[in-house]
Amino acid sequence: MKRYSHFIVSSLTLLAAVLVASPALAQKKLDYNRDVRPILSENCFFCHGPDGEHRQADLRLDVEEAAKDYAIVPGDLDGSDVFQRIISTDADLQMPPHESGKKLKPEEIAVLKRWIEEGAEYDPYWAYVKPEHHAAPQVDNQAWSQTDIDRFLLEKMEAAELSPSPAADKVTLIRRVTFDLTGLPPTPEEVAEFVADDSPQALEKVVDRLLASKQFGERMAIYWLDLVRYADTVGYHGDQDHNISPYRDYVLDAFNNNLPFDQFTREQLAGDLLPDSTIDQKIATGYNRLLQTTHEGGLQQKEYLAIYAADRVRNVSLVWMGATVGCAQCHDHKYDPYTIKDFYSLGAFFADVDEAKHFTMGSNALPTKRPPEIKVNTPRERAELARLEAELSQLRQQQEAEQQESATTEVSVEETAAKDQAKKSKEKKQPQLPPAEKRLVDAIQQLNEAARLTMVTQAIAPREMRVLPRGNWLDDSGEIVTAAVPEFLGKVDASGDRATRLDLANWFVDAENGAGGLTARVMVNRLWRLFYGVGLSKSLDDFGGQGEPPVHPELLDNLAIDFYTHGWDIKRMVKQMVLTAAYQQSSQTTAEVRTADPYNRYYSHQSRHRLPAEMVRDNALAVSGLLNLEYGGPSVRPYQPEGYYRHLNFPQRKYHADKNDQQWRRGVYVHWQRQFLHPMLKAFDAPSREECTAQRAQSNTPLAALVLLNDPTFVEAARAFASRILTEAPQTDTQRITRAYQLALSRDPEQHELEIVTAVLDDNRDIYQADTDAAAQLLHVGLKPIDKKVDVAELAAWTQVARVILNLDEMITRN
Repeated sequence: MKRYSHFIVSSLTLLAAVLVASPALAQKKLDYNRDVRPILSENCFFCHGPDGEHRQADLRLDVEEAAKDYAIVPGDLDGSDVFQRIISTDADLQMPPHESGKKLKPEEIAVLKRWIEEGAEYDPYWAYVKPEHHAAPQVDNQAWSQTDIDRFLLEKMEAAELSPSPAADKVTLIRRVTFDLTGLPPTPEEVAEFVADDSPQALEKVVDRLLASKQFGERMAIYWLDLVRYADTVGYHGDQDHNISPYRDYVLDAFNNNLPFDQFTREQLAGDLLPDSTIDQKIATGYNRLLQTTHEGGLQQKEYLAIYAADRVRNVSLVWMGATVGCAQCHDHKYDPYTIKDFYSLGAFFADVDEAKHFTMGSNALPTKRPPEIKVNTPRERAELARLEAELSQLRQQQEAEQQESATTEVSVEETAAKDQAKKSKEKKQPQLPPAEKRLVDAIQQLNEAARLTMVTQAIAPREMRVLPRGNWLDDSGEIVTAAVPEFLGKVDASGDRATRLDLANWFVDAENGAGGLTARVMVNRLWRLFYGVGLSKSLDDFGGQGEPPVHPELLDNLAIDFYTHGWDIKRMVKQMVLTAAYQQSSQTTAEVRTADPYNRYYSHQSRHRLPAEMVRDNALAVSGLLNLEYGGPSVRPYQPEGYYRHLNFPQRKYHADKNDQQWRRGVYVHWQRQFLHPMLKAFDAPSREECTAQRAQSNTPLAALVLLNDPTFVEAARAFASRILTEAPQTDTQRITRAYQLALSRDPEQHELEIVTAVLDDNRDIYQADTDAAAQLLHVGLKPIDKKVDVAELAAWTQVARVILNLDEMITRN
């Protein structure tokens, strides 16, 4: 057996630290995937992992047989060269080497020591093993647990000596679930109804109502559009507009209609390949067009074909597999068993996508060629067209019957001659339609004019795909590859001579012979994060070696199995996740709990986090009464700073904000300019959508506070909110401030808040009564007409009160 020479080093201090470093380690046997592999992956696999080309000393630690043949002797620390190198104090021998920038912590060394002593057992990597069903555990606090989800969570809490938090008050709970499922606040009436409902089904009734609302699809679409990097512009070079908004409507409808996730997958990847594909399925293939494209004159087509293929591989693997296959573009993956051949084989599934029409040669203007496009109405518009056409047909049949009934059996000679003369006449007169028929014809014409262009996928003969050594698009020496899934995950079941995008989509959702278990795990983990603040694995975009193993692997398995065995039903899964005792916990906790579980990995309390950027805007518009709940349609353009687009060229552009009620549409519909994302969205950490975003960053900066204070949308919302307070609430200041808090925060103000806000009101009354020009200037912001019935100074003073309330942390926080 080939082995390193032993390096026996006396290091009493280090060994003492190793022996006592982690008293919290459980006495039961270590779990390789949970306890050991993350340490090896972080510190060792870069040099001693899957990447054979760059592997050091011919030592591989990610494969059990190779590691035990070379450097690990189960149960023998002295004979395990890996451990001896780890504890060595000789800089030339110590692992990881100093120049790597890696350093094992004492508690990590203790884990590796104990693992070798226990036999150094390896396990298959958790994400790539088919999920198994686990019986719900027995727990001590049976009264708290409402579902199996609760029991799995409580078992871990009890083992960590944690207890669940008390239930949130009902006002907090209805705000939480309404924001989570619709992205909007509850109305005071909805809050009052829920608070008054003492039935055990009170929350379930609210959840059912929210899941049935159109706003559910809008809220879920925000997340999905981040994953698939939806934007209204091409991204590269001139960042010109492209036609894709009907795809966004498709996503909204898919969530609202509860389209099964497996079908959702097929339609996006390969809707054009489905038998007798519908208009909606063709629209869905816009997914394949969401990548960044260039329309620069003089580009190298071959270079961009390689760029586009790499973009597709990165996105499809991240969205459906939670896998960083993109890291294998230039060499085998450093941490996971994806090879460079796997990368290009996966890209070959998309070799039938017509990319040539993205390219424009010899021009810096807008592209003269575009990807395949179709002109479509939304499903709602198409349904209305069908209804109107049916009504028109029925009306014409009725008119024809009436004409036949009133016709005489005899026709005079004069009438016959008159008819013959009319036929010979060359005068072209527009026939006058009956009023009812004209109305229907006009309505049909308006709907046809409302149709929008959208990019779709139309399969062509697939181009040749090669492995590009080191990712070099100029190097044609690599082997030719055909469409295939990563080799270690098996084979795709090809429906013809060549595996297609539809075969890939079917493989993604095949729980028996494909990657369905992995896909289900990835999706339910992301849904969990939406409702609990952190995923069962916090690594939403990396189920590989550099990601975090799930803290609750049994629960994740059960949820994944439940997902695909019940028809990939999104609404059913969401409902299960929010109808638990765990979901209903308070987000308030103690310092002791925060110390013991700083990232809430045991879910002993609910999460508290700022709303996503779109919801921050929607919330202010909803509270103010401005929000336009029109569903679907083209992208909208809110107010934006003058000159923000001044650096956009090829061609130069000037931003034109909407001048009608489109200004107050929901954030999901805002025009997404990749290079110059709307400043409000950017200030609240919305992504540019150049790449898949599974979890948005969250910053806390003065810029965000300044946006809330000064962005015209929020200033106008404050003015509209002030008008609403003055016209809806009773007459006294206290009553009006109370009503404002009820509308904005779903509660009454506390006494100290009432005093502070009253002082703000009094101060601003004095200011604006003395300076009505300043009042008029404040009220001039925005399109909404000023309420002429209200005194200018009074409205301005209340506008400032509204600005204070809209800027409260509670206003932008999901609690």
